[in-house]
Amino acid sequence: MRNCPSCKKTMRSLRANTPEGVPYEYYACACGEEIVDMRQLHDVAQKYRDLKSYRIKLTRWGRSTGLRIPQELVKKYKLKDEVMILPDEKGLRIVQA
Repeated sequence: MRNCPSCKKTMRSLRANTPEGVPYEYYACACGEEIVDMRQLHDVAQKYRDLKSYRIKLTRWGRSTGLRIPQELVKKYKLKDEVMILPDEKGLRIVQA
């Protein structure tokens, strides 16, 4: 149990899920204050990174290398037959042409 930083009353430990179904714990007070501790926040952030990453294979097409984009992402981002690949400091970005 923790004490609320706003009203100093005892907070309850509760469990919930993010909209994507990632479970987490937090502390809630009767005054409306809610707190997630940093360790828990890092764990949830890592689970989000794992959920949002896709592992795909590159395929040789003649002298080029092909990348197959999962249908789920094609639909989500409404990709058409042609896209642009933009190199940046973190890697490659795929954007609508």
